[in-house]
Amino acid sequence: MPNSSNSLDLYAKVEDLLGVKEAAPRLYAHYLLFLNTIDFDTLLDVGCGSGDFLIQMQQALDISQVKGIDLSPVMVSKTVEMGLDAECVDLCELNGKYDVITAVFDMLNYLTPQALESFFICVNEHLNDGGVFLCDINTLYGFENVAVGSFIVDDEERFLTVDSDYEEGEYISEFTLFEKENACYKKSQETIRQYYHTVDDLVKYSKLELLVSDEVNLYELEESDKTFVVLKKA
Repeated sequence: MPNSSNSLDLYAKVEDLLGVKEAAPRLYAHYLLFLNTIDFDTLLDVGCGSGDFLIQMQQALDISQVKGIDLSPVMVSKTVEMGLDAECVDLCELNGKYDVITAVFDMLNYLTPQALESFFICVNEHLNDGGVFLCDINTLYGFENVAVGSFIVDDEERFLTVDSDYEEGEYISEFTLFEKENACYKKSQETIRQYYHTVDDLVKYSKLELLVSDEVNLYELEESDKTFVVLKKA
Protein backbone atom coordinates (compact mmCIF):
# COMPACT_ATOMS: atom_id res chain seq x y z
CA MET A 1 0.00 0.00 0.00
CA PRO A 2 1.60 3.31 -1.08
CA ASN A 3 1.97 6.19 1.34
CA SER A 4 -0.59 8.97 0.87
CA SER A 5 0.23 12.63 0.33
CA ASN A 6 -1.31 13.28 3.77
CA SER A 7 1.15 10.91 5.44
CA LEU A 8 4.06 12.51 3.58
CA ASP A 9 2.91 15.98 4.60
CA LEU A 10 2.63 14.88 8.23
CA TYR A 11 6.18 13.53 8.07
CA ALA A 12 7.28 16.86 6.61
CA LYS A 13 5.84 18.67 9.61
CA VAL A 14 7.80 16.58 12.13
CA GLU A 15 11.02 15.71 10.29
CA ASP A 16 13.00 18.15 12.43
CA LEU A 17 11.89 16.28 15.58
CA LEU A 18 13.16 12.90 14.38
CA GLY A 19 16.92 13.49 14.45
CA VAL A 20 17.22 13.21 10.68
CA LYS A 21 19.17 16.44 10.23
CA GLU A 22 21.65 15.45 12.91
CA ALA A 23 22.42 12.14 11.17
CA ALA A 24 22.31 13.51 7.62
CA PRO A 25 25.89 14.87 7.30
CA ARG A 26 27.39 11.41 7.84
CA LEU A 27 25.21 10.04 5.06
CA TYR A 28 25.65 13.01 2.71
CA ALA A 29 29.43 12.53 2.91
CA HIS A 30 29.12 9.29 0.92
CA TYR A 31 27.26 11.10 -1.86
CA LEU A 32 29.68 14.01 -1.89
CA LEU A 33 32.78 11.82 -1.97
CA PHE A 34 31.50 9.90 -4.98
CA LEU A 35 30.21 12.95 -6.88
CA ASN A 36 33.62 14.55 -6.42
CA THR A 37 35.10 11.76 -8.55
CA ILE A 38 32.95 12.28 -11.67
CA ASP A 39 32.23 15.03 -14.19
CA PHE A 40 28.57 16.00 -14.56
CA ASP A 41 26.42 19.06 -15.19
CA THR A 42 22.88 18.18 -14.10
CA LEU A 43 21.47 16.56 -10.95
CA LEU A 44 17.92 15.58 -10.08
CA ASP A 45 17.03 14.70 -6.49
CA VAL A 46 13.92 12.52 -6.20
CA GLY A 47 12.14 12.91 -2.87
CA CYS A 48 14.03 16.13 -2.23
CA GLY A 49 12.35 16.81 1.11
CA SER A 50 13.15 20.24 2.48
CA GLY A 51 16.09 20.70 0.10
CA ASP A 52 18.93 20.25 2.59
CA PHE A 53 20.75 17.67 0.48
CA LEU A 54 20.41 19.66 -2.73
CA ILE A 55 21.65 22.91 -1.23
CA GLN A 56 24.68 21.20 0.31
CA MET A 57 25.63 19.44 -2.95
CA GLN A 58 25.14 22.65 -4.94
CA GLN A 59 27.31 24.67 -2.58
CA ALA A 60 30.05 22.03 -2.41
CA LEU A 61 30.18 21.12 -6.11
CA ASP A 62 28.84 24.20 -7.95
CA ILE A 63 26.61 22.05 -10.18
CA SER A 64 25.31 23.77 -13.35
CA GLN A 65 21.72 22.62 -12.87
CA VAL A 66 20.02 21.04 -9.86
CA LYS A 67 16.36 20.20 -9.46
CA GLY A 68 14.30 18.57 -6.72
CA ILE A 69 10.99 16.77 -6.95
CA ASP A 70 8.78 15.49 -4.13
CA LEU A 71 5.21 14.26 -3.75
CA SER A 72 4.71 16.42 -0.65
CA PRO A 73 3.68 20.02 -1.44
CA VAL A 74 4.89 21.01 2.05
CA MET A 75 8.39 19.70 1.29
CA VAL A 76 8.50 21.29 -2.16
CA SER A 77 7.57 24.69 -0.75
CA LYS A 78 10.45 24.42 1.74
CA THR A 79 12.89 23.61 -1.06
CA VAL A 80 11.66 26.52 -3.18
CA GLU A 81 12.09 28.84 -0.18
CA MET A 82 15.79 27.93 -0.24
CA GLY A 83 16.05 29.32 -3.76
CA LEU A 84 16.14 25.94 -5.49
CA ASP A 85 14.20 24.65 -8.48
CA ALA A 86 11.66 22.18 -7.11
CA GLU A 87 8.39 20.71 -8.31
CA CYS A 88 5.62 18.59 -6.81
CA VAL A 89 5.54 15.88 -9.47
CA ASP A 90 6.07 12.14 -9.88
CA LEU A 91 9.36 11.18 -11.57
CA CYS A 92 7.49 9.38 -14.35
CA GLU A 93 5.64 12.58 -15.27
CA LEU A 94 8.76 14.78 -15.33
CA ASN A 95 10.35 16.07 -18.53
CA GLY A 96 14.07 16.08 -19.25
CA LYS A 97 17.15 13.93 -18.66
CA TYR A 98 19.95 14.22 -16.11
CA ASP A 99 23.55 13.12 -15.64
CA VAL A 100 22.92 12.23 -11.98
CA ILE A 101 19.73 11.18 -10.22
CA THR A 102 19.68 10.78 -6.43
CA ALA A 103 17.20 9.30 -3.95
CA VAL A 104 18.46 10.17 -0.47
CA PHE A 105 17.71 8.98 3.07
CA ASP A 106 15.94 5.67 2.36
CA MET A 107 13.54 7.19 -0.18
CA LEU A 108 13.43 3.86 -2.04
CA ASN A 109 12.26 2.08 1.10
CA TYR A 110 8.95 3.93 0.81
CA LEU A 111 8.24 2.02 -2.41
CA THR A 112 6.67 -1.43 -2.55
CA PRO A 113 8.59 -3.98 -4.66
CA GLN A 114 6.12 -3.42 -7.49
CA ALA A 115 6.44 0.36 -7.23
CA LEU A 116 10.24 0.07 -7.08
CA GLU A 117 10.28 -1.82 -10.39
CA SER A 118 8.11 0.87 -12.01
CA PHE A 119 10.25 3.60 -10.45
CA PHE A 120 13.41 2.25 -12.09
CA ILE A 121 11.74 2.27 -15.49
CA CYS A 122 11.32 6.01 -15.03
CA VAL A 123 14.88 6.38 -13.71
CA ASN A 124 16.18 4.83 -16.93
CA GLU A 125 14.01 7.17 -19.01
CA HIS A 126 15.37 10.26 -17.24
CA LEU A 127 19.03 9.25 -16.92
CA ASN A 128 21.49 10.19 -19.65
CA ASP A 129 23.61 7.44 -21.17
CA GLY A 130 26.62 7.00 -18.90
CA GLY A 131 24.70 8.69 -16.07
CA VAL A 132 24.57 7.45 -12.48
CA PHE A 133 21.86 6.83 -9.93
CA LEU A 134 22.82 7.27 -6.26
CA CYS A 135 20.70 6.09 -3.35
CA ASP A 136 20.76 4.57 0.12
CA ILE A 137 18.55 1.83 1.54
CA ASN A 138 17.93 0.58 5.05
CA THR A 139 19.61 -2.67 6.01
CA LEU A 140 17.69 -5.48 7.68
CA TYR A 141 19.55 -4.61 10.89
CA GLY A 142 18.39 -1.02 10.51
CA PHE A 143 14.77 -2.06 10.28
CA GLU A 144 14.81 -4.72 13.00
CA ASN A 145 17.07 -3.06 15.58
CA VAL A 146 17.17 0.69 14.99
CA ALA A 147 13.70 1.73 13.85
CA VAL A 148 11.37 -0.59 15.79
CA GLY A 149 9.72 0.58 19.02
CA SER A 150 8.06 3.67 20.47
CA PHE A 151 9.35 7.22 20.22
CA ILE A 152 8.01 10.31 21.96
CA VAL A 153 9.27 13.85 21.42
CA ASP A 154 7.90 17.37 21.79
CA ASP A 155 8.70 21.04 21.60
CA GLU A 156 6.72 24.11 22.65
CA GLU A 157 4.22 23.75 19.80
CA ARG A 158 4.10 20.02 19.00
CA PHE A 159 3.84 16.64 20.70
CA LEU A 160 4.68 13.57 18.59
CA THR A 161 4.45 9.85 19.23
CA VAL A 162 5.71 7.21 16.79
CA ASP A 163 4.98 3.50 17.25
CA SER A 164 6.82 1.25 14.81
CA ASP A 165 7.03 -2.45 14.01
CA TYR A 166 8.74 -4.56 11.34
CA GLU A 167 7.41 -7.87 10.07
CA GLU A 168 7.88 -9.89 6.89
CA GLY A 169 9.62 -7.17 4.90
CA GLU A 170 7.27 -4.35 5.87
CA TYR A 171 7.96 -1.58 8.38
CA ILE A 172 4.87 0.23 9.70
CA SER A 173 4.98 3.46 11.70
CA GLU A 174 1.96 5.04 13.34
CA PHE A 175 2.51 8.81 13.64
CA THR A 176 0.33 10.80 16.05
CA LEU A 177 0.90 14.55 16.15
CA PHE A 178 -0.67 17.15 18.44
CA GLU A 179 -0.16 20.74 17.21
CA LYS A 180 -0.89 23.67 19.48
CA GLU A 181 -3.57 26.04 18.21
CA ASN A 182 -4.25 28.82 20.72
CA ALA A 183 -5.32 27.03 23.93
CA CYS A 184 -6.13 23.74 22.20
CA TYR A 185 -4.28 21.02 20.36
CA LYS A 186 -5.09 19.73 16.86
CA LYS A 187 -4.57 15.98 16.41
CA SER A 188 -3.26 14.39 13.19
CA GLN A 189 -2.67 10.66 12.72
CA GLU A 190 -1.15 8.84 9.76
CA THR A 191 0.45 5.49 8.95
CA ILE A 192 3.77 5.46 7.08
CA ARG A 193 5.09 2.25 5.51
CA GLN A 194 8.53 1.23 4.35
CA TYR A 195 9.72 -1.95 2.64
CA TYR A 196 12.97 -3.89 2.85
CA HIS A 197 14.99 -4.08 -0.40
CA THR A 198 18.40 -5.63 -1.00
CA VAL A 199 21.16 -4.33 -3.28
CA ASP A 200 20.46 -7.32 -5.54
CA ASP A 201 16.84 -6.14 -5.80
CA LEU A 202 18.01 -2.71 -6.97
CA VAL A 203 20.27 -4.23 -9.62
CA LYS A 204 17.54 -6.61 -10.80
CA TYR A 205 14.82 -3.98 -11.07
CA SER A 206 17.01 -1.20 -12.47
CA LYS A 207 18.98 -3.27 -15.01
CA LEU A 208 21.83 -0.85 -14.28
CA GLU A 209 25.48 -1.65 -13.53
CA LEU A 210 26.44 -1.74 -9.86
CA LEU A 211 29.41 0.57 -9.20
CA VAL A 212 29.34 1.04 -5.41
CA SER A 213 27.78 -0.76 -2.46
CA ASP A 214 29.09 0.66 0.82
CA GLU A 215 27.83 -0.01 4.33
CA VAL A 216 26.87 3.10 6.35
CA ASN A 217 26.64 3.27 10.14
CA LEU A 218 24.80 6.48 10.99
CA TYR A 219 24.27 5.88 14.68
CA GLU A 220 27.53 4.13 15.71
CA LEU A 221 25.78 0.84 16.46
CA GLU A 222 27.01 -2.75 16.25
CA GLU A 223 26.12 -3.10 12.57
CA SER A 224 25.42 -0.82 9.61
CA ASP A 225 21.90 0.53 9.32
CA LYS A 226 22.15 1.71 5.71
CA THR A 227 23.78 0.80 2.42
CA PHE A 228 24.97 3.47 -0.02
CA VAL A 229 24.53 2.35 -3.64
CA VAL A 230 25.66 3.75 -7.01
CA LEU A 231 24.26 2.35 -10.27
CA LYS A 232 25.36 3.33 -13.78
CA LYS A 233 23.47 3.43 -17.06
CA ALA A 234 25.56 2.03 -19.91
